[in-house]
Formats: sequence, structure tokens, C-alpha cells
Amino acid sequence: MTTGEGLTVGAVAELVGVSVRTLHHWDRIGLAPASGRTWSDYRVYDDDDVARIHRVLVYRELGFPLAEIGSLLDDPAADEHAHLARQRELLLERISHLQEMVSAVDRLKEAITMNAPLTPEDRVEIFGTDWKEEYQIEAEQRWGDSPQWAQSQERTARMSKAEWKQVKAGMDALNADLAAATRAGVDPASPEAAELAERHRASIAQFYDCTYSMQVCLARMYTQDQRFAETYDALEPGLTQWLVAAVEANARAHGVDPETATWE
Repeated sequence: MTTGEGLTVGAVAELVGVSVRTLHHWDRIGLAPASGRTWSDYRVYDDDDVARIHRVLVYRELGFPLAEIGSLLDDPAADEHAHLARQRELLLERISHLQEMVSAVDRLKEAITMNAPLTPEDRVEIFGTDWKEEYQIEAEQRWGDSPQWAQSQERTARMSKAEWKQVKAGMDALNADLAAATRAGVDPASPEAAELAERHRASIAQFYDCTYSMQVCLARMYTQDQRFAETYDALEPGLTQWLVAAVEANARAHGVDPETATWE
């Protein structure tokens, strides 16, 4: 309600959208006091009081502590236009940040909608019965803290079932060509072998950025982990060693010494 002297605290609370309790607190600490009192000692606010409350709300919305807001509003040297310009600049920065957040949420929603994670049934359909969930668990235990693992998780989260099928088809084609090259006795240091080594590195780079040095380390792991060696040699006897030799020869051609190659 209003009085002949101004607005009551209840009327101001409804007008500006804050609680009566908040206005009482702001009055007590001198942040936004009521300039008048009724004959029965109730607070009443004039137009200037309400304008100050609006300014407090803007600064509070921008994250300013109440004590700093009070200093800003009570500084006798303060320039009103400078205050408004500062408010506008901060609001624009916040709007830009919120727009970026909205875009990120939209991208995530799209990824969830269009590229739902593969179910165990999907994995079996795409990769066959050789796929085992413990492989994923083991890989996370070994590399879960690495930036490459984080990068691969980010990329695969966006991949649809159709894209996974394309990945599997590409891997099958590469493995068939690697087996054929081994069978034909292709020199691992030849241009033909270098092209296959590049395709091998590209297949890894679908998931994380793979340098020539990293590729050398991975190829050597194929000989150290019997499961990898058995998988490649089942395609063509001697394929594992041939692939290692081709990867190392290609790395040398790009200035990487396989003897000193590290995960970088």
C-alpha cells in the first residue's frame, strides 16, 4: 500500500521482487534505508529510495558483495554515468558467458540425442563377440589419467552407431591390406608400407592426436601384449612384426628415432 508520504515496505517488496525481510535488513545496515516513517513508525520509501534499491539489485545480480555495493553507491565522488557504464559492461560479459553456456548445453543435448552411447548389444553387433567389457576397464586403468584418454572419451561420446560402424569397416579394410602386404613380402621401408603406416596412424587419430613417436610406442606394445600379437598374426603370420617395422621405418622418414621414441 501507499501512504501520503511514500510506499510502505510491503509495497516496495512487491514492486521490486524481494522480501520484506530483505528490505528490513538493507535498511538496518544502511544499504537501502527508508527515508521516512509514518506516524506509527512504519518505514516508507520515496522515489529516490526505490531507485537506490533497483541499483542495489543490479549490482547484486552481478555478484557484488553488499558491502561493496554500499561503497559504490555512497561514494561522493562516484559518477552515475560511470556506474551505469560499468553495469552495462559487466552485464554484456555475463550475457556472452551465458550464451556460451547455452550453446554448450545445446551441443551436449544434440550429442545425447543423435549419438547415444553404444549399448553392450551394439558393441557385439559392430565388433563381434571378441569385444569384452574388461578391455575398456583395463584401458581406463592404464591410461585414464592421460590427456589422450580424455580426448578419446570426448570424441567417442559424440559418435553415433553408424559412425562406429564406419570406424569398424575402416579398421577391417586396413587390417586386410596390412595382411596382404605382409603376405606379399612388401618391404616395410617401402613407400607402399609407409602409406599403410600412415593409415594406421590415422585410424588411431580418430580417437586422439597421435604423433609418430606415440605410434612407435603403440606398435611396440603390440609385440609385448600377446593379445595384440595373436590378433594381428591370426590375420597373417608375421603381421605384428611387419607392422612394427613399417611404423618404425615411417617414423624415421619423419625425423623420429624409434630407439628413443617416447609417448609425446
